[in-house]
Amino acid sequence: MLKVSGIDVYYGDMAALNGVDIDVQPGEIVSVVGSNGAGKSTLLKAVSGIQRPRRGAITFNGTDISRASTARIVELGVSHVPEGRQLFPTMTVLENLEMGAQFERARKRRRETMAQVFEYFPRLKERLNQKAGTLSGGEQQMVAIGRGLMSLPELMMLDEPSLGLAPVLVGKIFEIIRRINEQGTAILLIEQNVFHSLSISNRGFVLENGRIALTGTGKELLASPHIRKTYLGL
Repeated sequence: MLKVSGIDVYYGDMAALNGVDIDVQPGEIVSVVGSNGAGKSTLLKAVSGIQRPRRGAITFNGTDISRASTARIVELGVSHVPEGRQLFPTMTVLENLEMGAQFERARKRRRETMAQVFEYFPRLKERLNQKAGTLSGGEQQMVAIGRGLMSLPELMMLDEPSLGLAPVLVGKIFEIIRRINEQGTAILLIEQNVFHSLSISNRGFVLENGRIALTGTGKELLASPHIRKTYLGL
């Protein structure tokens, strides 16, 4: 499905990613974990066309998307739920959700998809006409994920979905991610909560200083002495 092959990404003269290889297969949840500044968000930005790789290739379902526009990448079936939610604060919940269904395929199924979003997040149905900027942090994250679903993605990329949420909501967000995956959407997950992310992942990659340092199944990485010491404090 997604194949990232040897990409280098720079900000000016500074290398953020160096020779990174990852892949996501249909139906998988794949986590990328690492410390702040390791290059995790840059990786998602490269896949979604926000940041161009200087070298290497990115393909999705066999199509080279290394130089494709962000709009084209979304149309092909990749959605990106960014860190910090990035909602339109003065627009309503409904308007924010509808922004996710801008392409013909998604527009045709907008009502059906929105009904599915409300199954995941019943609270949003109660907040449809409320401005997104007035919602709680947890509700805003629900809108961000819902907006990503509205484009009917085959692959959903989530950047720090539990960031800033109350502990009681963290488990709920991860359960929703699991449910979305069970409905057939592959997930590429960036998350500081290493235990939660690897616990629901088929596979994981450890990104350190812009390079892949370790890879394995979720269970293997949770059992790794390096992961336990560096990221779990055990």
